[in-house]
Amino acid sequence: MKNVFLNVFSGITAALAIGLLGFAGETDPEFVFLMAPFGATAVIVFGLPDSPLAQPQNVFFGHLLTALIGVIFVQYIGVGLVEMAIATGLGVTGMLMTKTTHPPAGANPMLIMMTGQSWSFLLTPVVTGALAIILVGMVAGKVRKVLLTD
Repeated sequence: MKNVFLNVFSGITAALAIGLLGFAGETDPEFVFLMAPFGATAVIVFGLPDSPLAQPQNVFFGHLLTALIGVIFVQYIGVGLVEMAIATGLGVTGMLMTKTTHPPAGANPMLIMMTGQSWSFLLTPVVTGALAIILVGMVAGKVRKVLLTD
């Protein structure tokens, strides 16, 4: 029964985090706070909170590093199949070398390159979205501990 509760709690908190980002974007159409990789981030942060891949530094710096690589390619190098492959490989290498591996962030260079994003994409949605998920995840972790203490 405890596992069922934890699974449902994980789903509810993931929905809250993604909903928060979605509603924040609705208040000002100039800003977008959601991106597809955040769905996979929610699985890891809320479903596997003790995983090294779910730790705040991995979520934040994994997304920031790979998004930065994607924007650099869009702005200075170019966008094509070879460039997307190289950018993704650089993202994986960068996360591994900095010990900030967060698998959902591996999609960032492709997403950014395929949609032609600019520097502002780093602030919204990447930084603000990652921070929001981290904060909701931290609160959820504290609530989870309180609920699980018998």
